[in-house]
Amino acid sequence: MFLSYEMNFLLAVMPAVLMLIAVGRAYCSKQPVERMWCQFNRLTLAALVFALLGLVSQLTLGFLPGGTGPWMDGWLAAGLFGAWVSLLVQLLGLVIGLYSSRHLRGEPRQQVYITALAAVLAGVHVLLLADHWLVLIAAWAAIGHAMHYLLCFYPDRPFALLAAHKKKAADRAADVLLVLAATLAWSQVGSGSLSALWVYIAAGHASGVLAWSGVCLALAVIARTALMPVHGWLVQVMEAPTPVSALLHAGVVNLGGYVLVLFAPLLGVSLAARWLLVGFGLVSAIVAGLVLLTRVSQKVHLAWSTIAQMGFMLLECGLGLYLFAALHLLGHSLYKAHNFLNASSAVQACNRKLMLGEYRNSGLSMLLAVPVSLFVVFTIQLALGSHAWHWWWSALLALAWAPVLWVPAMQHELPMQRWVRCLTALACAAFLTLAAGVLDQAPIGAGSDPLEAAGVVALAGMAAMYLSMVALQRWPQAAIGVRRWVYAGFYMDEGYTWWLLRLWPTAWAAVGRPSVPVRPALVAGHSTQGF
Repeated sequence: MFLSYEMNFLLAVMPAVLMLIAVGRAYCSKQPVERMWCQFNRLTLAALVFALLGLVSQLTLGFLPGGTGPWMDGWLAAGLFGAWVSLLVQLLGLVIGLYSSRHLRGEPRQQVYITALAAVLAGVHVLLLADHWLVLIAAWAAIGHAMHYLLCFYPDRPFALLAAHKKKAADRAADVLLVLAATLAWSQVGSGSLSALWVYIAAGHASGVLAWSGVCLALAVIARTALMPVHGWLVQVMEAPTPVSALLHAGVVNLGGYVLVLFAPLLGVSLAARWLLVGFGLVSAIVAGLVLLTRVSQKVHLAWSTIAQMGFMLLECGLGLYLFAALHLLGHSLYKAHNFLNASSAVQACNRKLMLGEYRNSGLSMLLAVPVSLFVVFTIQLALGSHAWHWWWSALLALAWAPVLWVPAMQHELPMQRWVRCLTALACAAFLTLAAGVLDQAPIGAGSDPLEAAGVVALAGMAAMYLSMVALQRWPQAAIGVRRWVYAGFYMDEGYTWWLLRLWPTAWAAVGRPSVPVRPALVAGHSTQGF
């Protein structure tokens, strides 16, 4: 068995080792850039193979999350959920590398790009192996440092520099909060090992100090995942190349969800931390979901979608639905990477819309969507015969599926076509519910600890969001004043930017000259450029 543990640990650590080798080779290379891309892509492919083998090893051995390797006990660990995320991130790294080698052809700073991309992937793999507070904090900080070079790939673009500065400020705040969380937990447990922390909590040693540690951890994750009101940089980094956006939205921002799933035992003894996640997550999901209805730029639309999805993911963690949060993380990463790398197809979609004309959703379908979706969710859950979800979670999923059942009101559509549209929408809702029910039993490496009262609050908030979406679409002229506020995200980012540039000025408006605080309206007017 010792050999099996040792082999499992080696497989888990190899992707990080190969990406660190890629960093060194790219940084020191004097070869043509085409050769550097070939070497990088070969190393990412090899790392992907090891990540796959590591996941197979985890599933075969049946390791529990937090099981450690034989050499780095207390510092690094090979966990099941970490193996899933490692495979996902390395797959994204390979695809983004192949895409970037063509997308950036002719750009002068490709060596910096390759080095930073490899460093981000290496940092992510180390974070996924972290079994010590120091490793976790150092790896997350290194990822942010490497991402800075990718976000500022075009250093002559002012709003790229502003977005990177805003992200740096949020990252530094998150670092301080993580150090506080580690200090509090370390003082209680007597060790910085995360495995020791899990054992300590499992023994029933909950305390106010650990509760405050959980609060600091939750606030750090909120800052790292770009929840409101520190979300603006995630929209403004559209100035960076499209592959960078795919990496950021699909593989880096999602790490907050992974950390919360990893620290589920700590959140279990910190009720305040869970309510913080519910509050910030719910507000971010609602506001960003409404902003989506007012934006037309494809990449900016995707950025607001990520904010909404991150809000919902942290809401799931606050509710104690860690398995659903883990599944959400994996699915969202693949979906968002595809959307960003396929963003150029937005031109074709726009041309089709111009030829076919605008359409509005049928009012009847929007009215019936919720009861039909509720019927679908509860019926399929009963048919599966699996353990029942909490009623509020079933109702919340039904609200999430309801927009799928909206049917466009086409005046010149044949009755048969309308029936096909309705049946297709119904089949999509049924498939989503069935997939959720089946994957609820998947070996992901995450559990559940539902918080009933927070679930009711989340359901009320999502119901209000659904009604607001319907109102904005059905009566757009009557809500013109509200739409202006919604379009600007209720000006939360503008206020944050105003104070940040006063407290921590940076040269972003013109290279070589210190910037002066700008009016929020000025920043808002340029925050969506770059696509």
